[in-house]
Amino acid sequence: MRNLVIAGVIVILALIVITQSLYVVQETEQVVVTRFGDVRSVRTSPGLYLKAPFVDTVISYDKRLLRIDAPPSQFLDRDINILEIDVYGRFRIVDPRAFLQTLTTEENARSILAQRINSSLRAEVAERSREQIIGGNVELDESGEPVTDDEGNSQVLPTNSRTELLQDVIAAVQVNLAQEEPSFGVNMIDIRIKRADFPQEVAGRIFERMRSDREKISRRLRAEGEEEARTRRAAADRDVEVILAAADRDANRLRGDGEAQAIAILAESLNKDPEFFSFRRSLQAYEAFLNQQTTVILSSEADIFKFLQSPGEGSSDTAGGGAAGTDSLGLPITNAN
Repeated sequence: MRNLVIAGVIVILALIVITQSLYVVQETEQVVVTRFGDVRSVRTSPGLYLKAPFVDTVISYDKRLLRIDAPPSQFLDRDINILEIDVYGRFRIVDPRAFLQTLTTEENARSILAQRINSSLRAEVAERSREQIIGGNVELDESGEPVTDDEGNSQVLPTNSRTELLQDVIAAVQVNLAQEEPSFGVNMIDIRIKRADFPQEVAGRIFERMRSDREKISRRLRAEGEEEARTRRAAADRDVEVILAAADRDANRLRGDGEAQAIAILAESLNKDPEFFSFRRSLQAYEAFLNQQTTVILSSEADIFKFLQSPGEGSSDTAGGGAAGTDSLGLPITNAN
């Protein structure tokens, strides 16, 4: 019985020694083995390894990308506007030995790296404007004014300013880590902004100021549009007046040319046969007053009746003496002698 107890104790002690002498490194781990605080070995490959029991301590770190969630902080931009920015980053432990000697734990590393990120971010934000950090660039025309669409909204172009900002922050953090002595044993991989906005206590005032600025721009654009419209309307009215005046001038000239040609044709016809023209004018006068419901008392000796009383007389008189003039009806007055 006593031998069984001793054998059992020996087996238990052997199991304890074996478990204390062996350790496993997983695929996602890297291990630092220390003895009384001194680093004895570093294992980065997965597998089963031996260590001195009871005196060696195994400290494992994750060799995948680790996340840093920096607390939201307030920053001042180039125009002394207060901005609240929330960032996060990704880093990897590349030297477990140096990491253990400087930062010791992953939580401590997150805290220190978050401070370095915010410090570098503060310096970069101070050199940029609010539009470069929060929003895009406004499209400007040739005169440097904002371009607006049909609804009066400014045209916003895609911007790479935030990407450039984060790249500068990463570069600054990497330079800062490279200058650390002793080294932290980490490599900063990426930094991103989760949110960048005005603090809640000043957001209302900022939005009101932005709204008033937009209204000022819209009023100026409307005034410029009205001025341009008046200028174009005045130019159009002036062109209309010029075109109408030119058209009236051409019409009067053509009308005068036509009347001159008509008078010339009429004079030419009159010179060819004055007696026939006188006879035709008499017929037109007969038609004008004989069809009216008006009583006209004329002397029988009136010249207008000469073609009715003696049709051949007018011809002989005209042939003998010619026309001496015309009466009130426009008929030729003949000389009886």
